[in-house]
Amino acid sequence: MVNLFWVFLKLGIVSFGGPAAHIALMEEEFVHRRQWLSRQKFLDLVGLTQIIPGPNSTELAIHIGYLRAGWWGFAVAGLAFILPAFCIVTAVAGWYSVYGQVPEVHDFLIGAQTVVLAVILFAFLRFFVSLLGLKNSKELFSGKVWTEQRRSVLLFIVGISVFLKLRGYSEISILFTSALIALFIFKRLTPSRAHEGASLFLIFLKIGSLLFGSGYVLLSFLQSELIEKRTLITQGQLLDAITVGQFTPGPVFTTASFIGYIIDGFSGATMATLGIFLPAFIFVALSIPLYKRLESSHTFRLILDGIVAGSLGLLLFTLYTLGRSTILSGSTLVLLVVALVLLGKSKIPSAVLILTGGLCTYFFAQF
Repeated sequence: MVNLFWVFLKLGIVSFGGPAAHIALMEEEFVHRRQWLSRQKFLDLVGLTQIIPGPNSTELAIHIGYLRAGWWGFAVAGLAFILPAFCIVTAVAGWYSVYGQVPEVHDFLIGAQTVVLAVILFAFLRFFVSLLGLKNSKELFSGKVWTEQRRSVLLFIVGISVFLKLRGYSEISILFTSALIALFIFKRLTPSRAHEGASLFLIFLKIGSLLFGSGYVLLSFLQSELIEKRTLITQGQLLDAITVGQFTPGPVFTTASFIGYIIDGFSGATMATLGIFLPAFIFVALSIPLYKRLESSHTFRLILDGIVAGSLGLLLFTLYTLGRSTILSGSTLVLLVVALVLLGKSKIPSAVLILTGGLCTYFFAQF
């Protein structure tokens, strides 16, 4: 149990880059380094977290903790993953309340986010290979991708999800569409297998219970609940809170910690954090018996495959948007390539690579 706590605490400390990066780091840590679960099982859990409200990466951590150590692991993994972000964001909020601005960490983030992009890209390739049932990434270019109807359909769903995201559709509508496409086509292909303290807590509890998808959708919810309905914070404070949630490691939902602190100090930060993360624990707890019951269902497998394919399309879109905002110079491109090579050829943990990348760009910027 102690080992489980430290593993997720470490991930919480180095998980820069948002939910996509968190998921990529967990895949590298638990599928490859520690081999706690298979890649297919990991992909199943990723798909499952997409169809329940709350922060996807935190829910994934909770699921993995449960699989590893039962209900104690359920609690320990989730809390350990959230704790670093809560502490860091609350400390930054304290700084902000005194000095009126967030600390400057731009130079460090250039390198850290570049390596995070490499980690996500590397994980995407492994997810893609696993989803298509290929042995390795080389088979992506061998023509085997199109030799099976299932692979063709899943590739089609990935492409559709990217197209829909580019057209501005929401994540939940894309995942729902992906599941329907997979279920409809696969069923036709295989017809024979058809078998203020309290007030802040309640505000953020509501947001945590209703928010589907990633933490990036959080902005519109916060705008509506905290500014338009209640005028508890200003527009500038909201944007600063979102910024802090982006540049600190761990779940983006700890933006709530910052806002809670601004409104009501440390107790406000605590209540807001409890409110926004509590639904994730509840929904995961409810989904565990459901998943156990449906895991052997062929229909559920088709739906989950569709959702996973749609998720990969969303991940591909995330790579595109992150790449446009991160790879802005020759030096960051070189850092990206070096990180990819090291991820593929060495056993250096991705957490070490991320911190090293950040330190490199920080120190280079000083000269």
